Amino acid sequence: MSELVQVLLLTTMAGAAIPIGGAIAMVERISPQWLKEELRHSVIAFGGGVLISAVALVLVPDGVKALSLGWIVAAFVAGALAFWGLETLLARSQSSIAQLVAMLSDFIPEAIALGAAFAHGESTGALLAVLIALQNLPEGFNAFRELRVSGNVRGGKLVLMLAACVPLGPLAGWIGYHHLAEYPSVVGFIMLFAASGILYLTFQDLAPQSRSESQRAPAIGAVFGFLLGVIGQVLLDG
Repeated sequence: MSELVQVLLLTTMAGAAIPIGGAIAMVERISPQWLKEELRHSVIAFGGGVLISAVALVLVPDGVKALSLGWIVAAFVAGALAFWGLETLLARSQSSIAQLVAMLSDFIPEAIALGAAFAHGESTGALLAVLIALQNLPEGFNAFRELRVSGNVRGGKLVLMLAACVPLGPLAGWIGYHHLAEYPSVVGFIMLFAASGILYLTFQDLAPQSRSESQRAPAIGAVFGFLLGVIGQVLLDG
């Protein structure tokens, strides 16, 4: 099996976790109500922890390797301004898709990095794909819940919308493999741009949603989400 085929298969597998997470959210039936709310806040917090771990352990460490300090600052400023502008447009249109945007901002750069890693002959691609899938599962769950609350689309149609995101993984992996592997500075800029946007969306939208006045467990979910990233990083380094 060629390296490119492996990239396409692995990124497809990782992306498939997005609609799977949405399908789990669709069939969720939990009683009593307090437990359902506790789970909802905990999963949102868990997804936020996963995103922060992606920023701290993957996107920033890998992104800064090929860039000077000036370009690092430029990437972060550009990402913050771009996502602030996007959030402003979404607020004006009364749309709330922060989790979906944050998820794709994490998934696409990591798929590009996976493709570039295979092009350089690195052997960690399969494990990285598994970790991306583990990130996408709670993020797909949260994106489904957020879109269901804020939009008019329901049930299976929302899962199909999430499934439409899956091809973005193979496309990003192919771009990373064929076109960006020889330009590590471009890949680094993309990763830092995405990291900046994820941080903005996490603290602007996801963290406030995860908090509940009478519950303490959701904060533990954020810690466990970050721990998942730490475990994955240790496995990759091992």
